[in-house]
Amino acid sequence: MFLVAINLRPALSSLAPVLTRVQDSLGLSAAAIGALTTLPVLCLGLFAPLAPRLSRYLGMERTLSLALLLLAVALLARGYPHSTALYLGTLLSGAAIGIGGTLLPALVKREVPGNADLLTGVYTMALCFGGALGAGLSVPLANALGSWYLGIASWALLAAVALLAWRMLMPHPWPTSVKVDNQEKPPGLLRNALAWQITILMGAQSSLAYIVFGWLPTLLQLRGISEAQAGLMLGVSVLTQIISALAAPWIARLGRDQRPALIVLLSLTGSGMVLALVGPLEARWPAMILLGLGQGGSFSLALTLLVLRSATPNIAGQLSGMAQGFGYTLAALGPFSVGLLLDWEVSLSGISVLLVAILLCCISAGILAGRQLVLDLDETQRNIITRTPKSSAAQ
Repeated sequence: MFLVAINLRPALSSLAPVLTRVQDSLGLSAAAIGALTTLPVLCLGLFAPLAPRLSRYLGMERTLSLALLLLAVALLARGYPHSTALYLGTLLSGAAIGIGGTLLPALVKREVPGNADLLTGVYTMALCFGGALGAGLSVPLANALGSWYLGIASWALLAAVALLAWRMLMPHPWPTSVKVDNQEKPPGLLRNALAWQITILMGAQSSLAYIVFGWLPTLLQLRGISEAQAGLMLGVSVLTQIISALAAPWIARLGRDQRPALIVLLSLTGSGMVLALVGPLEARWPAMILLGLGQGGSFSLALTLLVLRSATPNIAGQLSGMAQGFGYTLAALGPFSVGLLLDWEVSLSGISVLLVAILLCCISAGILAGRQLVLDLDETQRNIITRTPKSSAAQ
């Protein structure tokens, strides 16, 4: 799972540091570049609901193998220096990541239900590590290989290694039955308030994350920072996420629920973003640290909530599909909006206002989603209810 998770971010983070080269090489407009940063996030949302359906027929393990194969092919396609290949490869990579990322929380819930929150922190750390590699090595790889397109295509090798390891080390049993009963596909999730609160939290914090992945180096370059240093700064920020991604589930266990941890981490995210865009240049490195600590921890907690708020692995899979499906579709509006603002020549201060607005939405959803509640089937096994966890009720 660690190897799989490492591959779910380089396809997104490796493009941002070389966007200026891509734009100059292919003659793309600012709006077209904005669409390029939005496309993979939109695909994350559109293809996430497909993951539970595929896993019912193929099994989780085979579905993840399919996602890794699709990701490797998509990254290779981006190695062809043509706008059509770039957009197609980006679309397919978003689809692969949407499927793979949706299945991981359900797989964790199935394999280690007792410590699912802690293992979620571990694989979130792997996500952050992969994102840091993509951001930090993008420009050096492009320089070493002589072109930006060979640099971003080289990440297909990492996907191939993960696919080989996953096939060799993880059993791939076929599902015992493909019958979709009430327990496999619990009804009523779309009508549940807690499920929507988690979905909005996932979407809003993901919107901020993909604005960082897609636009932070470009925004930093507008402040006079060089391409190489802007890419390195993104890499440092994403690498810092590893610390809080691993620590967040432990910190969340210290309180009765996850609300205090979410508020603190989201506040760090907002402080780092605003400081990076409109603060003094001397504070750019501390801003990257704050941003990384905030985003790594809040993303880890958002994924952890998919597990903590689900009574069974089946509900976890459905909630993951909903939260990441609708959530990432909502998140796609973030990088698209930043692209439009840049096309309209809005200042960095104006862009900061947009980021703060998204952050406030995220905090509001986090206060509701962070309560100590759980989604479960009722006595008839036909409807989803929200209840207090048995351990909490006993206390």
